[in-house]
Amino acid sequence: MTDLERRIDQGTGREPADIVLKGGRYFDLVSGELVESDIAICGETIVGTVESYEGREVIDISGKIVVPGFIDTHLHIESSLVTPHEFDRCVLPYGVTTVICDPHEIANVLGTEGIQFFLDSAEQTIMDIRVQLSSCVPATHLETAGADLPIERLLPFRNHPKVIGLAEFMNFPGVIHKDPICMAKLEAFQDGHIDGHSPLLSGRDLNGYLSARIRTDHECTSAAEAMEKIRKGMHILVREGSVSKDLHALMPILTERLSPFLALCTDDRNPLDIAEQGHLDYLIREAIRNGVEPIAVYRAASISAARAFGLRDRGLVAPGWRADLVVVDSLENCKADMVFAAGRRVTDDLFETRKPVAPVGLDSVKAREVKAADFGVPVAEGETPVIGVMPGKIITEHRRYRLPTSGNQTAVDLANDVIKVAVIERHGKNGNHANGFVQGFGLKKGAIASTVGHDSHNICVVGVSEEDMALAANRLGEIKGGFVVVEDGKVTGEIPLPVAGLMSLEPYESVRDTLHHLRKAAYALGTTLEEPFLQVAFLPLPVIPHLKISDKGMVDVDQFRLIG
Repeated sequence: MTDLERRIDQGTGREPADIVLKGGRYFDLVSGELVESDIAICGETIVGTVESYEGREVIDISGKIVVPGFIDTHLHIESSLVTPHEFDRCVLPYGVTTVICDPHEIANVLGTEGIQFFLDSAEQTIMDIRVQLSSCVPATHLETAGADLPIERLLPFRNHPKVIGLAEFMNFPGVIHKDPICMAKLEAFQDGHIDGHSPLLSGRDLNGYLSARIRTDHECTSAAEAMEKIRKGMHILVREGSVSKDLHALMPILTERLSPFLALCTDDRNPLDIAEQGHLDYLIREAIRNGVEPIAVYRAASISAARAFGLRDRGLVAPGWRADLVVVDSLENCKADMVFAAGRRVTDDLFETRKPVAPVGLDSVKAREVKAADFGVPVAEGETPVIGVMPGKIITEHRRYRLPTSGNQTAVDLANDVIKVAVIERHGKNGNHANGFVQGFGLKKGAIASTVGHDSHNICVVGVSEEDMALAANRLGEIKGGFVVVEDGKVTGEIPLPVAGLMSLEPYESVRDTLHHLRKAAYALGTTLEEPFLQVAFLPLPVIPHLKISDKGMVDVDQFRLIG
């Protein structure tokens, strides 16, 4: 008997279902009703609702509610600091049954080897990991990445069963001004999905960007920005991660009327935040707590997300749909008591069925050794450019201050919370080193360093003391990448991330516990940031206070600045 015949027989009740959930209700995302019903499952598929069924396995879910599995529509698994296998084990129990990831971080370090590692992992995980092919490697010509991925290196992956399309197209100036490299990638994916990335883009420039058939965006930071993009046909991915927190700003658009054009995503979220708050379940709880209608946010978390990315088999509790299900205590609490991924009940034993995938990039940190003197900034006339950190956002401000001096060197200004920042090339290509200043960390002493440095993932280090900055940066080479905290000449906290300098080889529980200690070590330096490590990681991103695209297709130099 074929799988199709089995499904029909079990759906009609001629044969007992493989699994029957009895005694509960399911959330009908079409009508918004809670429906009392058995739910019959055959293999990977729901085959019966609104009827009574017999099953080979019957599970009592009395008093519970069944909702479709949650879909994270945009994230970088690397930011969880664990491998895809550990991410699977960490996040699936929270009800996230599908994720659409962009391996942009590991691709910027290892190129096609990193993408292949993710695809190999995705074929083994219990969670359905779908991969978007990283469109911007390197992210900018102004920084040195570990790899270069022109369209010729992406095309061999295009027809992989786990690949959805082209990942977030960050180079929107290149799209608008028809950069040949951008055009080649866009042309190759005109009949597939192209993910967007267009912070603050509006008006005719937005129209031009969307004319390339780019359909989604996760970079909206205001309801007004989101509404313009929705009106112009974009599907908005409401983001709430460890650094970028846009949920509250976008709650005005999280309505039943607009929910078909919305989805949820985390972008970057670490295991400590997952342990303390949750994953997409946290976004759902927080939205409902702030007055969002449950049907709007649950649609965004499932059926709307599935439709945005062409996943036609999931997102509803209905016959013929993939049995990705979450049994929750209530819609408001959204606490996953039980999770089913493609009809399989998620248990610790289930994860043991996966085949391991060999790690890659274990020798990717090739930075030269640095000395305290390397972090000096010569005195210049007038005001000094300073990167302004904005808590809860990855966008930063371009500020200027008249900083104190010491001899012929520009010094930090603790009274105004201005400390040093440096980017050190770590791919072994040119040994570049750039120094600058940053405001908003709250550090009073010491240094914090990281090999997670978006998007090219060179070493980024912030600090008050040049000696501590040098020690922190050099220690990263010794542990093959990660995060390091130094205070008064001593390493007070570290976490090795040897997989491309981005991910740990340890279980997520160990990473979570180490992050607890690491965060305490950072707080001892005086930082006031909720997430200091990812904030360090995002510092190499460009400063764009007032976006202005020149006729040459580049952002004007005084409006676009990288520190490395």
